[in-house]
Amino acid sequence: MAKKVWNADEKLQYERALQAKGFSYIAGVDEVGRGPLAGPVVCAAVIMPIEEAELIVGVDDSKKLSAKKREELAAKIKEKAIAYTVYEVSEKTIDEINILEATKLGMKKAIEELKVQPDVVLTDGNMTIDIPHRQHSIVKGDALSYSIGAASIVAKVHRDAMMDEYAKQYPAYAFDSNKGYGTAAHIQAIKEQGLCPIHRRTFTKNF
Repeated sequence: MAKKVWNADEKLQYERALQAKGFSYIAGVDEVGRGPLAGPVVCAAVIMPIEEAELIVGVDDSKKLSAKKREELAAKIKEKAIAYTVYEVSEKTIDEINILEATKLGMKKAIEELKVQPDVVLTDGNMTIDIPHRQHSIVKGDALSYSIGAASIVAKVHRDAMMDEYAKQYPAYAFDSNKGYGTAAHIQAIKEQGLCPIHRRTFTKNF
């Protein structure tokens, strides 16, 4: 099966339609880490230039890319972005307000902290955020929208680096390989070692 060629017209269909309506600054927002048993949920907001000469080929849903490719793209995205922010919501806050509310909070804060405020916000999935901006939710947006894809890459690289650091603090759980997700080895480690400070208590009741 031939590898799908990166297509700017496909990736920018939403951005270009909004630009045609007169919107200049289009922010893509995404989160990484809703499902893990440990660590924060990380949200990123990115406003990218969408002129042909400024495009970064290869921007896609972060889950489809290798770690090496994500890191290369994240560096380029940060360099070219009109504005970008990353906001972490801790496991303690997730336990207090639940993961959906924590994700919405992280997205809201990421948008509020952009040094250039967007005219319109594109979010992944079916997410309505409490912001004064016009917003559009796009199901599978991280794969379909250039801006959301860029946000997903920045968030993923940031969170993975955090989990690699946590692995040094709490080596028993191998956070560098599982990134906090509930792998069989991770669950076994919880059963043997108990919980560490960054485990989400509401996600680990059964262990």
